[in-house]
Amino acid sequence: MSAPFSSNVGKSIPRLEAREKVTGRIEYVHHLRLPGMLYGKIFRSTVPHAKIKSIDTSAASALEGVYRVVTIDDIRKVIPHPYYGPAFHDQPILADGKVRFAGEPVAVVLATDKRIAEEAVGLITAEYEELPGVFDEVEAMTAKTLVHDELKPAATFPDLQHLAGRSGTNVALDYHLLRGDPEAGFAAADHVFEHTFRTQQVMHTPLEPFVSVADYADGRLTLHTASQGPSFVRIEIARLLGLPENRVRVKVPYLGGGFGGKLYIKLEALVTALSMVARRPVKISLTMEEQFYMVTRHPCTFTIKSGVMKDGKIVARHCEVVWNGGAYADIGPRVTQKAGFTSAGPYDIENVSINSYAVYTNRPPAGALRGFGAPQTAWAYESHTDMIADALGIDKIEFRRKNILREGRPQASGTLMRDAAIENSLDHILDRMKWSQPFDKGSGRIKRGRGIAIGFKGITAPTTSVAIINMYGDGSCGLYIGTVDMGQGSDTAMAQIAAEVLNIDAASIQVVHPDTDVTPYDMGTLGSRSTFHMGTAVRLAAEDAKAKIEQLAKDLGMPSGSNVPLAELLRRKYGMQAGNIIGTGSFIPDYEKPDTKTGQSTKATPFWGVGAAGAEVEIDTETGHIRVTKLINVADVGAPINPKMVQQQLSGAGIMQLGFTLTENMVFRDGQLTNGSLADYKIPGLLDMPGEFINEHVEAAYQKGGPFGAKGAGESTTIALSPAIGNAVADAIGIHLTDLPITPESIYRALQKANGTPLAGD
Repeated sequence: MSAPFSSNVGKSIPRLEAREKVTGRIEYVHHLRLPGMLYGKIFRSTVPHAKIKSIDTSAASALEGVYRVVTIDDIRKVIPHPYYGPAFHDQPILADGKVRFAGEPVAVVLATDKRIAEEAVGLITAEYEELPGVFDEVEAMTAKTLVHDELKPAATFPDLQHLAGRSGTNVALDYHLLRGDPEAGFAAADHVFEHTFRTQQVMHTPLEPFVSVADYADGRLTLHTASQGPSFVRIEIARLLGLPENRVRVKVPYLGGGFGGKLYIKLEALVTALSMVARRPVKISLTMEEQFYMVTRHPCTFTIKSGVMKDGKIVARHCEVVWNGGAYADIGPRVTQKAGFTSAGPYDIENVSINSYAVYTNRPPAGALRGFGAPQTAWAYESHTDMIADALGIDKIEFRRKNILREGRPQASGTLMRDAAIENSLDHILDRMKWSQPFDKGSGRIKRGRGIAIGFKGITAPTTSVAIINMYGDGSCGLYIGTVDMGQGSDTAMAQIAAEVLNIDAASIQVVHPDTDVTPYDMGTLGSRSTFHMGTAVRLAAEDAKAKIEQLAKDLGMPSGSNVPLAELLRRKYGMQAGNIIGTGSFIPDYEKPDTKTGQSTKATPFWGVGAAGAEVEIDTETGHIRVTKLINVADVGAPINPKMVQQQLSGAGIMQLGFTLTENMVFRDGQLTNGSLADYKIPGLLDMPGEFINEHVEAAYQKGGPFGAKGAGESTTIALSPAIGNAVADAIGIHLTDLPITPESIYRALQKANGTPLAGD
């Protein structure tokens, strides 16, 4: 093939869909209208835990324009076993005899107009026999109140196939890791420190709310859905219906954000059942407020204990992390496991024990959210790091350098630290923060502080990605992948990878959006895996196509290295513009199942996600008001495919975590959400941004095994941001806060308590 273009990889080319987006012509599921389509509106539980005594749908059914009202009894007629979930088949399509959280779907109105459906929902009444609820994750560990009587493992994913059925407990998964002899390490330590940290429940808040459309007819289902994992949706829906996969089609256009919330099954099972009952297409679009009851991020309570020598060497660490999974497991067991094995932090500690628990409560379900648990654990271990350094009078940077994991050393899981620029990221932050220069800590009521933190995460494994390259008769190219572009720019990055191999212009490649009848399998767009996994599959598919083109030229008698265009080669072969060259590639990284007793594995993750953050804050000590004046985020993304898109990903992740650090909090009272609207639940706006906000990748990093040295970027700057701000607050006021979010009230209460005048509730 000819080589008229320069290298594609490493260039900040414009995103392929940019023009469609800015002109408003891009398609989303919310735009979709099908002939005869009905609109569904959900009637939800008003109590957090109760038996359903009765549901009165008569008034709603009588309203003009209502097609019918559907309950679990109707669904059982078309789906005999209407339970789903990626870890456990524990979630009913509609509440089945019992509700487990306030806001759980109980019934659905189907109407010809969504406004009629909404009006009809207000006419439904339900009578409940209320049961005791359990809402706190630590209390739920030993509570007599059970959210579920029995658990049935899904056994879908290799890393969760060890899950067992359980009864008599709210613990869905207990994950344990043991390295060395922690008790001996603590006994030998000169100092032992123990602290407990808590993080709050937050939501994903994509600007495109959840939406799905199902069209079931003639024994075949087509789903149009805003999903990050169409391949899994097809597998799970086919299982539910008892159909072969080729009779379930899942189509996904662009998404208006997902952040983990649109993974696995969300609305898809419900709209499928409704379409089967009604024998017509059915669409459900949630409001922004309804998203609070779909899926959230796990709150957790993390107790961390460290044994430290006089010189600052950490010799032993014990971590106990309790994750509040809400009423249904979703992918919580995987969060518990993956975040659990990195909860000792990015440090080289010989003796480590970790206990990580996924626990059911009567709150809305929790699942994957950008970072997959790593931001919650980093809040604890990096705050704990500064607290130890302060207590020992050791410089915080030198304390980290003394203990940091370095290349070739085993992490607590036994997996070696490879191609992870942890110390480089720390150095980059220190340089950008001008750490060695004098810092004005303020005077009077305004105090200033600065802090840093580093963190890392393991990547979901083992997972598979498959890609297809189709070179058409005129030499143009189509790329068929199941990776969902939800705003991160994956279509553009994948086109750049393919173009680099094929020596064509990335902008000339047509990326075919996920459609399970057309695009091959991909485990899902999650956990920073797409660039590494699908990117490698795309590279392999492009190399396969390139090899076939070279073989075609050879078969036609062309000399080696011929520059005859592909279109001419195909014309010579077929006598006209015809034929295709198909290249395929599949990728699954090496994985070693952890030892059942110790959790040890030499291949627990295909690569490490690394992030570091530095923050400067100003605090009004009379009011507790906090302002982040400088925020610097640094990530190791290997060699970036598209540097500009990487910078945008790091920035977006940083802004999101800033909200989780300072303002966002789902506030519950007796299981009832009290701030379930964007009027009361505060996400960051432009005025909340720091005056100096820098997001950069570490230069000269290279990920072996990644496509052209690249790895994921979507989560790295979520990890260390919260403890960096928390450590800056402690530097300003001399008090370490242990609970998120960090609010003016929490700062004010801490100051008052330190002054000997605690407020009510402290």
